[in-house]
Amino acid sequence: MTDRTAVPDSADHAAFSHQEILRVFSGVAIAMLMAAMDQTIVATALPTMAHQLGNLDDLPWVVTAYLLASTATTPIYGKLSDLYGRKRILQVAIFLFLIGSVLCAVAQSMGQLILFRGLQGLGGGGLMALAFTIIGDVVAPRERGRYQGYIGGVFALASVAGPLLGGVFTETLSWHWIFLINLPLGAAALAMTSRALGRLHAGRAQPKIDYLGAVLLMGTVTSLLLVVSRGGVVIPWGSPFILGLTALGVALFVAFLIHERRVDEPILPLHLFRVPVVAVANPVVAVSAMVLFSGIVFLPLRVQLVSGTNATAAGLLLLPMVLGMVLGAGGGGRLIARTGRYKAVPLAGLALAAAMYLALGLSPSVSESGLWSTLILVPLGIGLGLVMPVMTVAVQNAVDRRDLGAATASVGFFRSLGGSVGVAVFGAVFAADVESRLNAAGLPGISGRDVLDRGTAALASLPPGSRASALTAFEHGFSTLFLLAAALAVVSFVMTLFLKELPLRSAAEIKAEAA
Repeated sequence: MTDRTAVPDSADHAAFSHQEILRVFSGVAIAMLMAAMDQTIVATALPTMAHQLGNLDDLPWVVTAYLLASTATTPIYGKLSDLYGRKRILQVAIFLFLIGSVLCAVAQSMGQLILFRGLQGLGGGGLMALAFTIIGDVVAPRERGRYQGYIGGVFALASVAGPLLGGVFTETLSWHWIFLINLPLGAAALAMTSRALGRLHAGRAQPKIDYLGAVLLMGTVTSLLLVVSRGGVVIPWGSPFILGLTALGVALFVAFLIHERRVDEPILPLHLFRVPVVAVANPVVAVSAMVLFSGIVFLPLRVQLVSGTNATAAGLLLLPMVLGMVLGAGGGGRLIARTGRYKAVPLAGLALAAAMYLALGLSPSVSESGLWSTLILVPLGIGLGLVMPVMTVAVQNAVDRRDLGAATASVGFFRSLGGSVGVAVFGAVFAADVESRLNAAGLPGISGRDVLDRGTAALASLPPGSRASALTAFEHGFSTLFLLAAALAVVSFVMTLFLKELPLRSAAEIKAEAA
């Protein structure tokens, strides 16, 4: 594998007009919006679903099924798009996602809903992977940062808009509409991309699919995510099931590595990780995703407990953070397009994110005011927005064109994996910290896990005189969590120092070379 200074076969970038690029971008942005939003949109509708469909014990699987399917299939879609072409694979992903959405909307039992959410996730993994890859196909390396930044902004917006829209649809219409809304969005994505994507990479003449590699990878990811999402929550860490699942995941991973070294067209080419940029960027993305989702998931919960608002209203707190992420992603992309350099952008973003999380961690009793949101959450969002899109640009710029889909999908895979593991780890840290403080305060009737699962309802069983002590314990738990996020941001910053910066060429330079 070569360590390059330019993307080969890049003359294709000059073949797309600005109008075609905008049409493609609009289509893939809508596709990304659907996939990212459906990771979180069911959160506020879960109690209503449980009431209508029954089987409260299986309720977490409505979220987990989608997460498992979308994360496990992300790298598979990337490789398939290299083999069969972007347009065909994107259309398959959209159709799977829409079929899953319709079936979810008409589900008559919790078992059906979980199964159909898994099918929806099979499509969602492709939408997440291909959105960033297609931008890499139609835009020159130097201009990619701007468009990848916009896509990153869409991802941030969708992650926060999901719970808000889920609450609105459930309260004003019915929970079925959180799935039916995908139908017009999916139709628009198909219409916008079908014509413009006709001239994209069309695949290879005689593609070979690594079926066994795909099965081993999906088994590995599923085992890992089940361990981190279920272990210590509903199943003790030391239980035979968790230990056995861990051993199975490790065995499948070893088998996957051995198999991928021998197959002609590996589903996740291991030679990519010998490229210095890829070897650094993917771990940075994974740790940064942990930092990102600690804010998205736990900041609204903090406000719910402090001010007593409902989940939908608390979710509005994240709007300043989303605004910051959109500004950071877009501004960072424009800076890259203007200078042709990218390494300093994520370094600045991670330093800013670490400082803001440190401020959150050191101010446990800070007022949840508009000024607080502006001074803390907007800079935090800007910092986080400067990281993810840049890593995608760096990876795309460092690999051969034949591996563009697989390499881009690897970034999406590490982002999803890091976010999933991060939520589980932060939840475990919060629960353990709160548990010890509640026991020390003589309040054994409520646990940190109760708060994560039930929100403010967990306080209802406590006498009024004990709630103040419980809230103090929760605030300290959140402080511990945000200090951990600050530490991880510093870790990600240090790793980014080792990121190799390769030149980014503009469309004009590519056209001149092709002439």
